[in-house]
Amino acid sequence: MVCSRQDYLAPLPIPTGKKPVDVVNMVWRNNDVFLDIGNFNLGGGVMVIWFMSLMFLVMGYYSWNDSLFYMFGIMVIVVIGIPVVVFISNLLRPTPLPIRFNRQRREVCVPRENGEYWIVPWETVTAAATQHTSLSQAGPNTMGLLFIGFENSDVKASKKNKHFMWGFNCGGNESAKSLWECIRSYMEVGPHVLPQVNSFDGGQNNLQGRGPVWGAFYEHATRLFKHVRKGELGQALLLVLGIFLFGTPLIAMLYSWKLSPPPDLDDPEIIEWSKSLPPDQWAKRSPELELAIAQREAELGINTACEVSE
Repeated sequence: MVCSRQDYLAPLPIPTGKKPVDVVNMVWRNNDVFLDIGNFNLGGGVMVIWFMSLMFLVMGYYSWNDSLFYMFGIMVIVVIGIPVVVFISNLLRPTPLPIRFNRQRREVCVPRENGEYWIVPWETVTAAATQHTSLSQAGPNTMGLLFIGFENSDVKASKKNKHFMWGFNCGGNESAKSLWECIRSYMEVGPHVLPQVNSFDGGQNNLQGRGPVWGAFYEHATRLFKHVRKGELGQALLLVLGIFLFGTPLIAMLYSWKLSPPPDLDDPEIIEWSKSLPPDQWAKRSPELELAIAQREAELGINTACEVSE
C-alpha cells in the first residue's frame, strides 16, 4: 500500500506555519542582500557507502575461510565498488553553483550549465512538498521531497531551456515545508529568521567562528561531555557509535574540501546585481501576495488561538 501527499507552496509564497529549519544544509551563504542555496549532498552518499562498507567488512571477517568467499568478494565489488566510483567521479567535478535569492530586488539568479544566468521574479518561483508512504509488514516507510521550479523569462528560449527544477530529499512533508520556509522567510521577513550555524561562507553564522564543518564536531563533543558528566554512559556510547558508523569525520572533511568556501557567482553583471540597494529602491510585494499573506497570517492566528483555548 502506498499513500501520497502533495502540498503546493508557491506561487504565491505565503507562510507555511512551520519553523525555518535547514535540514539538508542547503544554505551556503546569506547576508542582508542575498541568500545562496546549494544542492550538493555529500552526507547521504558517504553514510550509505560507509555503513555498507562496515557491514561487508564484518561479514567478510566471519566468512574468510568459507569456500564461497570469492563470490562474496565479487558481490562486494559490485555492490560497493560501483557506487564508490560514481561518488568519486561526482566529487572530482566542480561544485555546482548556487541559486541566489535577492531579497532587495525580489528576484532570483539561476545559473545554468552553459554559463547563462536566468533572472527570475521571486513571485513566479514554484515550490511543492511531496511525501510518499509505503506500508509493509516491516512498518511504514516515508520519503519526502521539496521541489523548487524556475521559469526562463526569455521568450526566445528553446523548450529545453524554459524550465529548471531542483529537488531536495528531506525525509518528509513537514521537513520539506520547513526547508522551503527558510527561503520564503528570508525573502519575506529577513535574514535574521535563518538558522545560525548553516552558512558555509566563514562568516558570522558559523558556530562561534569555528567554521562550517567543525561546528558540528563541537556540537557533538559538547553533547558527549554532557552525557559523560551526568553518568549517561550508554547515551555517550550510542553517540560515539553514531558518529563513526555513519562516517561523520569523513563527511566533515569532504564538506570542508568542497564547500569552504562555497563557489560564488563571479559574472560581472551578477556581481553588480548582487550589490545592496538604497531602501527606497527595494522592490515591493505585489498586491496579490500582500493580500494572500494577510489572509494566511489571519488563518494561522485563528488556528493558534483555537489550539490555545482547547
